Amino acid sequence: MAIHRKTKFLLEKKDVVLVVPAKPTPSEVLYFSTMDNDYNLELLCQTLYVYQGNTSSPNCKNHDENGLTPLQLEPALVVKEALSKALIHYYPLAGKLKRQADGRLQITCNGDGVPFLEATVDCHLSSLNYFDGIDVETAKNFVFDWPTESKYGYHPLVLRVTKFSCGGFTIGMGLSHSVCDGFGAAQFFRAITELASGKNEPTIKPVWERERLVGKFSAEDDPFPFMDIASLAKSPFLPAAEISHECFNVDDESIRKLKMLLTQECNNDQIPNGSFTTLEALGAYIWRARYRALRQNADGKTMFCLTMGIRNFINPPLPDGYYGNGIVPANVELLGRDLDDGPLYKVAVLIKQSKQMNSNNEHISKTLNMLEKLNQQKMKIETHGASLVLTDWRQLRLLEEEDFGWKESVNMIPLPWKMFGYVDLCIFMPPCRINNNNSGSMRGGVRVLVSLPEAAMERFKTEMLALEISNNIAEIKTS
Repeated sequence: MAIHRKTKFLLEKKDVVLVVPAKPTPSEVLYFSTMDNDYNLELLCQTLYVYQGNTSSPNCKNHDENGLTPLQLEPALVVKEALSKALIHYYPLAGKLKRQADGRLQITCNGDGVPFLEATVDCHLSSLNYFDGIDVETAKNFVFDWPTESKYGYHPLVLRVTKFSCGGFTIGMGLSHSVCDGFGAAQFFRAITELASGKNEPTIKPVWERERLVGKFSAEDDPFPFMDIASLAKSPFLPAAEISHECFNVDDESIRKLKMLLTQECNNDQIPNGSFTTLEALGAYIWRARYRALRQNADGKTMFCLTMGIRNFINPPLPDGYYGNGIVPANVELLGRDLDDGPLYKVAVLIKQSKQMNSNNEHISKTLNMLEKLNQQKMKIETHGASLVLTDWRQLRLLEEEDFGWKESVNMIPLPWKMFGYVDLCIFMPPCRINNNNSGSMRGGVRVLVSLPEAAMERFKTEMLALEISNNIAEIKTS
């Protein structure tokens, strides 16, 4: 959970500079897919990557060839040069993004550059616990926005590097969700790290081809299935002036126990194939815990919305290197009383079935057409806390490979963003490496980022504690 102790530190920032592509790039205007044009995605997603310092030899060729060590090369310089090289391939990110009068986005590829901020801070990463569980307000000091806009639009990407007195550093990346989904953002970030470590070009070459995912408008298409505002579950805590953001560590043993208990319930009811993934089991538990914490009305509708990647399902498949949005919602809708009082395994089964039903071409095509209709109506979705939007970052592998020639990344945290309202979004993340390296207690576990009104967060913490200490579903259910 969030660490609320206040560590004093002094930040020194240099002037913002624009990093341009290292070589000339095409000058053109590019257009977006139906998924990219979604009004709900037009926001800058901020992510913070945390790197320990290293006094040993680096792993990157360009450092070795110049006889330099990481202590002699500033992290900001290495990242800046790698970014400049990456922009040769990802040149749209050096342009300007703008929504036109017809509601469609376009990006003007003009090589304008990426706003880049270099900073230093007079504390050790350890004093901030490597940002594991650190409060959001503290983390905000290590990312930045660059809200300048011209007739061509605004920057879709900003980057900040902050060096700590211990030699470690953080990279704060703000990237427009309209341009990349999580998979695409990970692909771009991996390209920067590969170039920083001495490669001449990224392993995976970026592909634009946004025309592959353009829906067809039809007046006959069904509307979004969750637009009846009057029927949505309500919470006495919403709207709220103060939102609390907490990150919960769920260890492997708690997950194993939850899966086993859900399977046990299935067997007791003679339900075949009662096995569940971590996402299905923990997603069901989080959905119910959140409903209880918000004290929503029993006769209101609540929705579980999983953002599912389509790259492995669409036919013909998207090309390797596609970095635009490639996600569809897999939704489950329940009345509050059914979510709260029914067997939890039935909730997990519904999530499993929704994943299966939504991973085919017919559904993807239908979703694109429905989304095209919403886009043409310039509609943003606001469910006022009645939905849980879950996105899973565990498969992005950003804590496994990227090291910039220093020690590997030890942590990665997203700063909460208001996609469907702060309280709707939930993110599953891999454990912080510091926990794994020190004790192994979180190996195989999941970090869960949740945002709730302060009045609801205490009940949610109680629900999460019950998951950790309970030994059977009955205890978990009545906690």
